[in-house]
Amino acid sequence: MNTGSAPLTFDTTSPPGVINFGIGQPSPDLMPRQLLREASNAFLNSADPLELNYGERQSDAGFREALAELLTGQYGYPASPETLIATGGNSQALDFVCGHLAREGDTVFIEEPSYFLAHQIFADHGLNIIGIPIDPDGIRMDILREELERHKPALFYVIPSYHNPCGTTMSAARREELLQLSREHDFIIVADEVYQMLHYSEQPPPAFGALAERGNVLSLGSFSKIMAPALRLGWIQATPSLMDRILTVGMVNSGGSMNHFTSLVMRQAIRSGQQQALIEELQLVYGRRLLAMDEALKEHLGEVADWRLPRGGYFFWVELHESIDAAALKPLAARYGTGFQPGSVFSCQQGFRNFLRLSFAHYRRPEIREGIAGLGRLIAENPGIS
Repeated sequence: MNTGSAPLTFDTTSPPGVINFGIGQPSPDLMPRQLLREASNAFLNSADPLELNYGERQSDAGFREALAELLTGQYGYPASPETLIATGGNSQALDFVCGHLAREGDTVFIEEPSYFLAHQIFADHGLNIIGIPIDPDGIRMDILREELERHKPALFYVIPSYHNPCGTTMSAARREELLQLSREHDFIIVADEVYQMLHYSEQPPPAFGALAERGNVLSLGSFSKIMAPALRLGWIQATPSLMDRILTVGMVNSGGSMNHFTSLVMRQAIRSGQQQALIEELQLVYGRRLLAMDEALKEHLGEVADWRLPRGGYFFWVELHESIDAAALKPLAARYGTGFQPGSVFSCQQGFRNFLRLSFAHYRRPEIREGIAGLGRLIAENPGIS
């Protein structure tokens, strides 16, 4: 695996005048300040003082009941509070899983390509990373079966719905096949499902959380994509046996709920219907931004690039001519008022040099059109970058 000479980081801000599609987070106009103010006040005005203590290991029972109701409505299957535990966000959950359900030297399978900062979490825990190629329907099962003959993974990290960076969605048939293989080969599926609720045309297949009681499954979710990243609140949905292992961890026994206060505020936001209303608003807004980016790409890159229209999530995965090195283009992008993440950072095999990941979540439609126009000029005026 190639991580470069310095740790990779995600882009959070841009210089004035630069529209950086490398930023994969909500735009400022979508930060629900009033909603969170109302939910916080409603909780504090009625809180039992004991609710401000450490909290239950598995997180507040009322929060888990509210979250289970939200997941039941969103995912279309009955979710149980007993299968849920609060976390300090998705990255903390993934780090927790690597630290307590795998050991240094174990093997982790990931999709190739995959979320680039997850690579660093696996490396931090001394895990050996093996990439399994994907296509528009998800994991290449033929290659996965071949690799399972050579390796025994402890974990398989997947992003099944609206993949980061590819925007693709794993088919229902491949989800079932992966579940079967997890039982046959005794590895844990770690499903990063933060985009599952952000669908803009048709719903994706059932989340892996819906399959949690049928195999070795951990489903990771987060309020970062459906409320606000600063909450640092997420959840793990697990099979009973895996939940038992999680609840024996010393940190959980010592510290109680991983993010107790915020979960109590979110309990209020879910019960009041505010969370559901925000999800519906995000689906409308992001759906319009997705179409705006697709139209702009057709206008400015239609003759020099290829891409598939995502049906949800945050990202377009754009393929340029094979002679172009996107990482070499990136330092020039700010001159053209644009930005992106180069495809190579998402690879554990130094691949995808001529790909770009573009997020439509952080900007409004006029800015999206302007930034894609700049990207078109960047590529047109620097065709020989390699």
